[in-house]
Amino acid sequence: MKAHLRKAILARKDLLTKEEQAKKSEAIHRRLLSLPAWEEATFVMIYVSFGSEVSTDYLIKKALTQGKMVAVPYCYREERKLIASKIYDYPGDLIPRTWGILEPRPEALRPIDPRLIDLCLVPGVAFDIFGNRLGYGAGYYDGFLPSLRAGTPKIALAFEIQIVDTVFPTPRDVPVDLIITEARIIRPDTKTSYKTY
Repeated sequence: MKAHLRKAILARKDLLTKEEQAKKSEAIHRRLLSLPAWEEATFVMIYVSFGSEVSTDYLIKKALTQGKMVAVPYCYREERKLIASKIYDYPGDLIPRTWGILEPRPEALRPIDPRLIDLCLVPGVAFDIFGNRLGYGAGYYDGFLPSLRAGTPKIALAFEIQIVDTVFPTPRDVPVDLIITEARIIRPDTKTSYKTY
């Protein structure tokens, strides 16, 4: 079921034009940047977007220009392990690595204690309104997210077409605290969503 859903949503996302992706990503950025969680965070972890994901290029640059400390994911493929690595220069600190995704180059790898992170932006293939997340299937984030400090906001950025009735969650899956789409902010703790303008 998960594999079928993953394939269907990825195909749906790939139908978005670059212009549609950019416009929707900008709307998502505006919602995120208006949140107190972003404004108050001094150390943010931001995934480096790839393919048809919600773009994070602007967010990484914005965080750095705002003086925030920024970490990005680094994957150990054999161990299926993800760590957070601090960056100073974007995209200069990064090179294409696992699956062609930009990750820190060896000389710029600066592992940090995940408990230092104040806000974590999480990618995913699909989400339900309860905060459950369907990833790409390797379990990197499900292994990493529990290492964050208790109470650290885990925020997913997603296009509205990625919101589904269920992602068939398992006990190992780690839900997110907030989902931001181009149309709304979904707060799973209250099982409600609302639009912000």
